[in-house]
Amino acid sequence: MENQAQRAKELFTYYYGSSFDMHREGTYEEYKSFCVSKETEMEWFKELIGEYTGQLSIRNWDAITSLSSISRNYQDSVIVENVVSFASRNIMSADSIVRLLFAERLVEILGANKKVLSKDLLFRACKVTVEVLEAIISQPLVIDPGHELQQLNLKDKRSLNSRAKKSIEDVMDIVN
Repeated sequence: MENQAQRAKELFTYYYGSSFDMHREGTYEEYKSFCVSKETEMEWFKELIGEYTGQLSIRNWDAITSLSSISRNYQDSVIVENVVSFASRNIMSADSIVRLLFAERLVEILGANKKVLSKDLLFRACKVTVEVLEAIISQPLVIDPGHELQQLNLKDKRSLNSRAKKSIEDVMDIVN
């Protein structure tokens, strides 16, 4: 029984709770056979949120990408609060590539969680996101060692600015 619960949690964690992704990969029937309760899934989502929030970093964008994936399957204002709190304290010291990727994932998180956010949190999150994006546009291109424009399919500062402007438009769509 313990192995079954462990296997169910492994599948849930690997697919960020997405039954669609489990089905697409052929593991959904196995997962469903474990009869995991909704309450247990909610606990697992909260654990994942806590784990990835703790891993947020300006040196690595895996955690923000994982939180974005979780947001597609589970909406919780805590995700937005945690990411915005991190961004407002740390993201301006990151290079241009990390800022753009972080802001784009934050836009995805905002879009997915919009219905569960208070107006105050939504506006605060949008403000922080737009500030990051505007800084990308207005400040010189800074790329830390190990990061390259090609990682984000960008050619130059102009293409970086274009993506930042597109994300600002997406934020405005979320607010309105």
